[in-house]
Amino acid sequence: MDVNWEALRRRARELTKRAYAPYSHFPVGAAGLAEDGRVVVGCNVENAGYGVTLCAECGLISDLVAGGGGHLLAFCCVDAMGTTIMPCGRCRQLLWEHGGPTMLIDTPAGVQTMAEVLPQAFGIDDLDRVTNQQEKS
Repeated sequence: MDVNWEALRRRARELTKRAYAPYSHFPVGAAGLAEDGRVVVGCNVENAGYGVTLCAECGLISDLVAGGGGHLLAFCCVDAMGTTIMPCGRCRQLLWEHGGPTMLIDTPAGVQTMAEVLPQAFGIDDLDRVTNQQEKS
């Protein structure tokens, strides 16, 4: 897979300028490459009720789904300084759902697969296994 990481990082940096981060003052931008070639993006959107704040990854996945869905091949997120940062655990799970174990993620330690970033991830296979077992009972 040919991923233009610099273009993704540049797009993610652009999205930090659109972030709404009046509480943390920590704007985050994200960009991903979908299997059909689309670049999908997101930025964090905070809220006074901190628990309902939306991470940049949430916006990116919404952009992916709203644009027709598909599978993510590559992902990166950056802070306002353009520094590559890691998604939180919740967002890693969200990215797993839409990218799977082979999706590439730009990390501070270099490009890694989601399987490396989220080992032993919980996913649809776990749900199917239990559902299928219950149907047999």
